[in-house]
Amino acid sequence: MTKTQFNATQLDDLMQACNDIAKEAGEAILKYYRSEYEVFRKDDKSPVTSADLAANEIIQQGLKKLSPQLPILSEESELYDYSERKHWGPFWLVDPLDGTKEFINDRPDFTVNIALIEQQKPILGVIYLPASNLLYYAAKGLGSHKKTGQAAAQPIHAAITSNQPMRICGGRANQSEKLIRFIESLNGEKMIRRGSSLKSCLVAEGSIDLYPRFGPTWEWDTAAAQSIVEEAGGYLTNLQLEPLHYNKESLLNPGFLVFADKMIDWKNLLKP
Repeated sequence: MTKTQFNATQLDDLMQACNDIAKEAGEAILKYYRSEYEVFRKDDKSPVTSADLAANEIIQQGLKKLSPQLPILSEESELYDYSERKHWGPFWLVDPLDGTKEFINDRPDFTVNIALIEQQKPILGVIYLPASNLLYYAAKGLGSHKKTGQAAAQPIHAAITSNQPMRICGGRANQSEKLIRFIESLNGEKMIRRGSSLKSCLVAEGSIDLYPRFGPTWEWDTAAAQSIVEEAGGYLTNLQLEPLHYNKESLLNPGFLVFADKMIDWKNLLKP
């Protein structure tokens, strides 16, 4: 196991600070939620709103004050070229508003995602749902936790899915034929539709057994979730069952699975 340059106390301090930053960003988002805001289109035609930009500014300022020595890679800021990024040590990976379409459509499943990456692996993850005042967070060796409103945080654990039927969660977008065939091969209940990185958190807390994603996503969509899932005893892997890696030359993710039960023959189920 590669040793991290952060000890447990440092990671805990960073995690608690990121919880506060994520909440502050969430408060800014809620000022726009179900209110008036501008919607822009990025080069890839995906939407970005005034809320995304406001949250990004708060997170950028908070992380720079917290750790001025660490670079920040955010969906809504400069996407540094790989020729520069490949020389980075630890860095922050941020999606200031994951689930912008959920936000635009007045659905509460949008999140603030903050992750700390070291040696291409997430070692800290914070996911906050502003509309629900729901916080998930984890750091390497410190476990995963869920905090609802003002209640005390509780440790969470992914569920072993040996008991059928399997509980499956997916996004609201149209499913590919490959994903439909895969789901049909499982002894599962009807797929639950949710948005953003919340789907991975549902696996981490044990209320869902599987979240399969075969379509494109970005590194900032999964990094915080991977930390939370792994610290809860689950897995977030590519379709070869290898953990996702970060700060690649291409920031696009491959298809992936989020699950708890490694005893299931996923490779065989994934065969064409």
